[in-house]
Amino acid sequence: MKVGREPGRDLERVETARQAIGPDTELMVDANGAFDRKRALRFAETVAGYGATWFEEPVSSDDLAGLRLIRDRAPAGMEIAAGEYGYDRFYFRRMLGAGAVDVLQADITRCGGVTGFLEAAALARSFSIPLSAHTAPAAHLHVCCSLPHLRHIEYFHDHVRIEEMLFDGVVRPEDGRLRPDPSRHGMGITLRDEDAEKYKKESETRKSS
Repeated sequence: MKVGREPGRDLERVETARQAIGPDTELMVDANGAFDRKRALRFAETVAGYGATWFEEPVSSDDLAGLRLIRDRAPAGMEIAAGEYGYDRFYFRRMLGAGAVDVLQADITRCGGVTGFLEAAALARSFSIPLSAHTAPAAHLHVCCSLPHLRHIEYFHDHVRIEEMLFDGVVRPEDGRLRPDPSRHGMGITLRDEDAEKYKKESETRKSS
């Protein structure tokens, strides 16, 4: 769940989320770099009481020293993650070399496609750090099946809703897992040209008006 936009409501929202998902489901929070170092540490200590196991971008991803600080001082059992904005192997190498994360994130749509994603994965493995794919499950699914140190694929329902509006073959999770359909070629998805054309025309109409 996202945190940091309304700090005064965050703990109430975290408590509500925990009550909704029950005690046996992992609770993961993502600040998108909204906190400074001291506030991030305080927040980590507080949400650990609600069983939070994942703190994504507690501070800016550019603040490698800050991420390392949070990682070193976070409560036991809480992983610090970042990397979704990485665009080349040097970005990921700097983050890993700084010891900034417990789990490295990478986004195939930002880091140079499959080749760049595999480079990030290889770097993470060389540091004995697991990898998490950032959103876009249809784009990540097949390549992630080849990675022995993959932690998970981030799954946003609104992102998948858009995929299903435009593509056939989008895989739905079963018991928390995504399984490729081996009967479909390539990435397993096929663009529905007529649906895409409809949105293209709508976009062009808005631009002209």
